[in-house]
Amino acid sequence: MNKLPEVEQAKMLMTEAMVWSVMKWLREKKTVRKTADQADAALDQLDEKTKARWNDALKSAYASLGGSPSAKRTATQPQKQPASSEVLALAKKIKHADDEAYRARVDAEKTFDDAEKQLSTSLAREGCRKAIHGWELHEKAIALAESAV
Repeated sequence: MNKLPEVEQAKMLMTEAMVWSVMKWLREKKTVRKTADQADAALDQLDEKTKARWNDALKSAYASLGGSPSAKRTATQPQKQPASSEVLALAKKIKHADDEAYRARVDAEKTFDDAEKQLSTSLAREGCRKAIHGWELHEKAIALAESAV
């Protein structure tokens, strides 16, 4: 998987932001949020494009686990054969990685929200660490999804 410039830029900003003062955070919080949102959007777009290239068996297996809407069978498509145990195992592995990345993203966002409410630089720094970790997990999940193409 190629490095996405939006994610690399966001990681650099978060690394730099870990040493900011409260005043700097107050001035730059919109930039931080915008940059994080752009990184998330870029990762989501790459994830969607990757999963669109999967074969029907993997899309169906992933959808059966509650995967993304783009991987779900539409009502007009004919019923497919049940996925083999190997395909289902791969789908479960990818779904687990996706879920872990999603939980990390939500945790980082909550931490940033709490930091803003409390004007806490220590929470903001923790949010930075969590955001970077979440992006790394999402990148790993996408790499796993790409290996299934």
